[in-house]
Formats: sequence, C-alpha cells, structure tokens
Amino acid sequence: MKGPIVEIKNLSYAYEDKIALHDIHIDIHEGAFLGLIGPNGGGKTTLIKLLLGLITPQQGSIRVFGQDIKQFKDANKIGFVSQKSNAFNRGFPATVKEVVATGLTAKVGYFKFFTKKDHQKVIEAIETVGMSDYINQNIGDLSGGQQQRIFIARAIVSDPKLLILDEPTVGIDTEHVQRFYQLLNKLNQENKITLLLVSHDIGTVTKYANGVACLNKVMHFHGGTNEFENISDQQLSQFYGHDLSLVTHHH
Repeated sequence: MKGPIVEIKNLSYAYEDKIALHDIHIDIHEGAFLGLIGPNGGGKTTLIKLLLGLITPQQGSIRVFGQDIKQFKDANKIGFVSQKSNAFNRGFPATVKEVVATGLTAKVGYFKFFTKKDHQKVIEAIETVGMSDYINQNIGDLSGGQQQRIFIARAIVSDPKLLILDEPTVGIDTEHVQRFYQLLNKLNQENKITLLLVSHDIGTVTKYANGVACLNKVMHFHGGTNEFENISDQQLSQFYGHDLSLVTHHH
C-alpha cells in the first residue's frame, strides 16, 4: 500500500463548549478501504465535514494529497456520497445521464457546454456502476439501491482519488445491500479508488474494508481489519459507551 493521501494530526473540534473531536490522529493511505465506525454523536459527521473543507480545524491539522486542507483547492480529487434522503423527490425531472453529468459541474463550470469527452465520461461512470440499461430513465423511477449507484456514478465521474461515503445503504433494501458493497469493493480493487466508508454495520465493514477506525470523540482504534476482529466485546462496548457484540461476516 502506498503513502498517506490523508494525514490528520492532533485534530480537535468543538461546538461552543461541546467537544466533537479530541486529539485525533489518523492516516488514510492510497488504495485503502477504511471503515469508520462509532456511535451516533461520536464525531463521524464532524470529521467528514472537516475532510470536505466545510468547516475548518480549530486545533491540529489535516493534509490531503500533501496540502493543508485550508489551501486545498482540487475538489475533484475527493468524491462524496451521502445518505440517501428519504425525502428525495421521486418526481424530479432528470434522467440518470443528466444526474451523473452534474458531477462534472465543478470541473467544467456552471452554464457551460459539455464536450464529447465529458459525455463519454458520464457514460463510462454509469457503466462502472452497472446501470447502463437505465441511462435514459428518470432518476425518480429507480429503486433506492439503484439510485445510490447513480449517486456513486455522479461522485466518480470526475475521477476522484478518494471517495467518502456516509452511511450509503440507508434506505436500501437488504436484497441490494450486498450488491452495493460489492460495487464498492470493485471501485477499490479495480478502479483503484481509495474509500472511506462511514457505517454502523460493523460486520459489513470487517468483511469488505481492509482497515477500521473506531471513533467516539477520541480515536479508540485505528488499524487493520484482522486486528479489529480480535477486539473483545468488552473493549468494543467501552469504545461505544454501551453493550455491543462484534459479529463478523467471513470472507
């Protein structure tokens, strides 16, 4: 595995007098598939906002692709897929191709015409997530799992080196969840995209990720999946602040 593309050192953040993150240290290496787990209110969302540059570190530092996050401007290198909103407007008048094309807006700018190369990139991104048969279908007509595939296509169409996914299987039926994670594995292994997956599903994280970070305001664990699987239920419960058992899915 190559060197770190994300380097976080001594990172702390608070909302007024409420601590969200305290003295966080973490590296994400190129080619990694890192699962970020932890309880609600443990600081995962704050960490994502910091990595996306939506808020600024109060203490400590974040370096992405060798640059301080405050100076980092190449937004195309980082893709983001959020939770699927239950309030998504199923009547939204846009095709799959049109939705994916919006992922190139940051690169080509608003109100500019897409080139033939841009259109080809959109088609390739849709092919990558296995949704070519739906390219001209309205996004609102797709199932939750299909929509999330399209949102991933939109995130990868600008060729990001790092893809951050925040609870991406929320609202997806069980039947499509495994296919979804298989897609992520493909993006990591074949497309060489570094992945940071935020998830509550510890078993799934240990099945697909090659590293785990357990965050509850402080970083309780950061290491390999095999090492994480050897953690006792008692230790894990201490991390989360309540009783919890580690159930793993074998490869």
